Amino acid sequence: MTYTSYLFFFGFAVIVFMVYSLVPVKRRWIVLLVGSCLFYAVNSGFSIIYLAVTTLTSFFCAQKLTRIQDDFKAAKKELSKEEKKKLKDKVTKKKKLFAGAAIVFNLGILAFLKYYNFFAEQVTNVFGLFHLDFEMPLVRLLLPLGISYYTLQAIGYIVDTYRGKYKAEKNFAKLALFLSFFPQMTEGPIGRYDALMPQLYKGHTYSNENFTGGIILVLWGFFKKLVISDRISYIVGVVFSDYNDYSGLLIAISAICYTIQLYTDFSGCIDIMTGISKMFGIELAVNFRQPFFSRSVAEFWRRWHITLGTWFKDYVFYSVSLSEPFMKLSKTAAKHFNKFFASVIPSAVALFVVWFCTGIWHGASYKYVAYGLYYFLIILIGTLLEPVFAWLSEKTKANRKGKLWGTIAMLRTLVLVVIGMMMFRADSLMDFFRMFLRMITTFDFNEVSGGLVFTLGTDKHDFFIIAVGLIIMFVVDILKERGTDVLSKVAAGKIYIKWPVMIGLIMMIVVFGAYGKNYGAVDNIYAQF
Repeated sequence: MTYTSYLFFFGFAVIVFMVYSLVPVKRRWIVLLVGSCLFYAVNSGFSIIYLAVTTLTSFFCAQKLTRIQDDFKAAKKELSKEEKKKLKDKVTKKKKLFAGAAIVFNLGILAFLKYYNFFAEQVTNVFGLFHLDFEMPLVRLLLPLGISYYTLQAIGYIVDTYRGKYKAEKNFAKLALFLSFFPQMTEGPIGRYDALMPQLYKGHTYSNENFTGGIILVLWGFFKKLVISDRISYIVGVVFSDYNDYSGLLIAISAICYTIQLYTDFSGCIDIMTGISKMFGIELAVNFRQPFFSRSVAEFWRRWHITLGTWFKDYVFYSVSLSEPFMKLSKTAAKHFNKFFASVIPSAVALFVVWFCTGIWHGASYKYVAYGLYYFLIILIGTLLEPVFAWLSEKTKANRKGKLWGTIAMLRTLVLVVIGMMMFRADSLMDFFRMFLRMITTFDFNEVSGGLVFTLGTDKHDFFIIAVGLIIMFVVDILKERGTDVLSKVAAGKIYIKWPVMIGLIMMIVVFGAYGKNYGAVDNIYAQF
């Protein structure tokens, strides 16, 4: 029961919404909890035990952290300044122990399920180099639905409680709802407890504006996923699987196509989930903000998968940069380097940790590690060259905020992103290097002019549909980038505006969607992570 299946929307989400609307407002959060548990059980079966374990450990750890903090506040009132400091140090160590244990335990579950077979293969290969008769057992481990997402949410909740941002949730069922809320289970966005939980628990009355706005978002997501992404997937699949049969031009085209496929697939699914949540009166965090208008790779990642980036910034980058060893590194850098490099060196270390973690979060493969480090290097080089760009613009009197400079910067960013996404899609790191080498050394324009491009699982009609779909999507994105949210305006508009738009989207999805007899179902790309 995938998010883009009609069974999910009409056979599950709509039924949950109807039940939600019928029960008393104060009990509506229970409907969401039961529906979320049912969704998870149907899709993951026995694997729901992992979600239960993560919820239990997060619940009891947070409770303990809050009790320790409350006890400290009560005890310090009667202590001297020196005694308060000693007690605070003792309390901090105790909190670190409990929080660290819960985080390591849950990360351990994730790491074991996600990386065991990869690790076993590497160890076996290493021993094979020494001609030793050793082989680690390979077992088929089923990766539970959404484990990468709810694990990060649980860790964020634990860390926020440790930092005293808010007190622990006293109701186990409410915390279970926060971690299992079905619209964000498979692909996010990664929610924050203080922003999401009050909405889940509140219980919302029916709102025509929310319902209509939600339906339009759902249809828009289906349009991006079924009309654009799933049709493009056939081009990408053919070229990436047999790249040696094609020249660099077609490889470059397929790499661009994959970047578009990934965006329309991922953002389309997020739109569907955001729309369903909006029907319930719940606003999920924004996960995309027109990323292809970015002028740098760093900006691109502030606009793409936003909740993952902010999670790593808040819980990895700051945790590293504020640690004691890191503070010593900052002081050392300040003594031996000028002001610019003294600030860059410590940030580069923390940035490396963030991007290394981002890479391995995506999967157990060297290509994902390289993928993370690729963006680390691009962003670091951009930071180091910033003084050079500033000097050049000053000497040449170039307006770095102007349209010409902005267009060049966007194209440069797009090229770098497409290369990164090609690495992300390649079957292995070695395949990526071979594809990249072939892309820059072999060009055959006859493959395009001769019509070979129309035989890659798609024909001229498919390309026409893709082109029209992309034009519609980018017009909407351009207007939103300029401050006009077309979808919101349609949802809030008169009935003679919203109904034609909804009917038009439905017709395009039904008539031009890549599904049915001649199309194999295309799995949601980010659901595998």
